[in-house]
Amino acid sequence: MASKEHIFVALSGGVDSAVAALLLKEEGRRVSALFMKNWEEDDNSEYCAAAADLEDARAICSHLGIPLHSVNFSYEYWERVFTRFLSEYRAGRTPNPDVLCNREVKFSVFAEHAKDLGATRIATGHYARTKRRAGAWCLLKGIDEHKDQSYFLHRLTRSQLANSLFPVGDMRKAEVRAVAREAGLPCSEKKDSTGICFIGERPFRRFLERYVDPAPGPIVGPEGECVGSHDGLAYYTIGQRQGLGIGGRADGNGSPWYVCGKDLENNRLRVVQGREHPALRCRELTTGPAHWIAGFPPSLPLGCRARIRYRQPDQPCTVRKAEGDGIRVRFEEAQWAAAPGQSIVLYRGEECLGGAEIEKSFG
Repeated sequence: MASKEHIFVALSGGVDSAVAALLLKEEGRRVSALFMKNWEEDDNSEYCAAAADLEDARAICSHLGIPLHSVNFSYEYWERVFTRFLSEYRAGRTPNPDVLCNREVKFSVFAEHAKDLGATRIATGHYARTKRRAGAWCLLKGIDEHKDQSYFLHRLTRSQLANSLFPVGDMRKAEVRAVAREAGLPCSEKKDSTGICFIGERPFRRFLERYVDPAPGPIVGPEGECVGSHDGLAYYTIGQRQGLGIGGRADGNGSPWYVCGKDLENNRLRVVQGREHPALRCRELTTGPAHWIAGFPPSLPLGCRARIRYRQPDQPCTVRKAEGDGIRVRFEEAQWAAAPGQSIVLYRGEECLGGAEIEKSFG
């Protein structure tokens, strides 16, 4: 069976995808690598590492003795991910480009291109797993709870999961590094990328200002009092503490200010003092259309667990149907800084059920 398959690995030049390719080759599979370039707006920027990553990918493939293909998906990324990313910020929301990129590029146009090159399936370096249950594929968490990336994959379909492999999902990061060192992979000590999906590690505010014009307005406290001024609602997110330029004062003990909301109609940024202020907490939230990996929503109401941000411990909750195809989620305990535009992802044990984008939160 292995000899009949031709697996194309999405090789980024990093250690996770390199070890994924190594493991597949050691299993006796036919393996090729495909490097994606998804950003060329400022190729010469110090923050754009595509050229260096491609060189790393070449070194990895030379070491493993596997062919390397490269493809430029900059247009597709701009049209299918980045334009949505910008429109969400202009609307005062906080989008997740990694979720969008996985749905629209990595497991869509990349998979289609790999198939055109002869791939039977694709593989990535994501820390996640798949399993066939009752004749259908489901998405499971990676076993490394500190690296689990199922949160970013929750919008995939069963068909996409059936055609995808996650070879490092059964490993912990330390094991991946150790395997890379033992195999002599040239990327074994390369640091993990933490920047915007495919755009690189750069000062985010300065980057966003290139595409979203400033729109100054007042920063207001709990009683509507003006405590400062902002440069544009797009540049701030719920729960933000740094970069407000107002310091700690007003409450008498110098507690720091946190963004708790945005008044889009009046262009006002709402803030409160202290991380535990009630305005930063919510027990319920509603979402836009939900994506269920199984292809249909389970019987609702549903008791399960959820995350409203990456690496957050799963939180007990109850999911009910809301307007349209959205859901209403009530948590057993109040959650901190639920940001519109971010993803809420649902779990039942180790299985990822799907998720949706947060629209509104309620105390």
